[in-house]
Amino acid sequence: MSVITDLINLNLSECTKKIIAEYIWIGGSGTDLRSKARTLSGPVKDPSELPKWNYDGSSTGQASGEDSEVILHPQAIFKDPFRRGDNILVMCDAYTPAGDPIPTNKRHNAAKIFNNPVVAAEEPWYGIEQEYTLLQKEVNWPLGWPIGGFPGPQGPYYCGTGAANAFGRDIVDSHYKACLYAGINISGVNGEVMPGQWEFQVGPAVGISAGDEVWTARYILERIAEVAGVVVSFDPKPIPGDWNGAGAHANYSTKSMREDGGYEIIKKAIEKLGLRHKEHIAAYGEGNERRLTGKHETADINSFKWGVANRGCSVRVGRDTEKAGKGYFEDRRPASNMDPYIVTSMIAETTIVWKP
Repeated sequence: MSVITDLINLNLSECTKKIIAEYIWIGGSGTDLRSKARTLSGPVKDPSELPKWNYDGSSTGQASGEDSEVILHPQAIFKDPFRRGDNILVMCDAYTPAGDPIPTNKRHNAAKIFNNPVVAAEEPWYGIEQEYTLLQKEVNWPLGWPIGGFPGPQGPYYCGTGAANAFGRDIVDSHYKACLYAGINISGVNGEVMPGQWEFQVGPAVGISAGDEVWTARYILERIAEVAGVVVSFDPKPIPGDWNGAGAHANYSTKSMREDGGYEIIKKAIEKLGLRHKEHIAAYGEGNERRLTGKHETADINSFKWGVANRGCSVRVGRDTEKAGKGYFEDRRPASNMDPYIVTSMIAETTIVWKP
């Protein structure tokens, strides 16, 4: 194994200018991530310098066998924390050979919204709180839980420490540092209410970059868990019963909200979100009805309400924002398996562009 480790850690810059680019894309389920690597002649700084590539869409559920070619368009570059050096991770979106976005390509429409001059002028900022659950690979049961049984009730696990309360911290810390190395604006991590469940935060990120960074952070997490022999679950309610679900709260502000008098803009934006509640819920992740029950720090899926410092609301405004009269709000409805391209662009479209 030491020979394999040595080879994995080879510093290619000592012998060649060539680099490895890992192209990443979203698979046919809309939640799975795929990737493959190619050699480039030298370091690359901008996605426009990268070649398009293709893959067999019939093997990912994204094309038929008779016309299986899907084209990858490079969109964002990150440093590769696994290969290091000048090697890169490349977040891509996918198109037909004719140039049309395939159905699972939600980035294309999001980019249209963020490129709208009205939206761009508002400089929408996002902070995404991505929750997830680590599972024991062989039994599909949360890490740290007795096989076939349950741990003690919730209470000591949120931001907990010690072997009885925190399970998988080595994966979490590895992921944290790997994201920082990659250039992702990861702003923190913490243990969550249910044991074996964790959260990382990405942001502040502007516009389309929020989606690029969350998807790439998910990819890095999956790769680290792969090495550790642990499964990452983004199911919004992995364990039925009196256990917290997993969400992806979206913290959001616009330029107008961040300026003096912004609190009135925030209240108007929240009112618009309430008017389109059903449309947002339909786009905020699969299985969210199992999580948004009105219990475990959620609002009921069929109702919309907002409040200050109330974690049982659909949308929460912080005390600091209320006091300052400007700032941001938190949409607590998105599920952990949401597509960040959809959620971020939809919030911007509803609050900035949409007219009731």
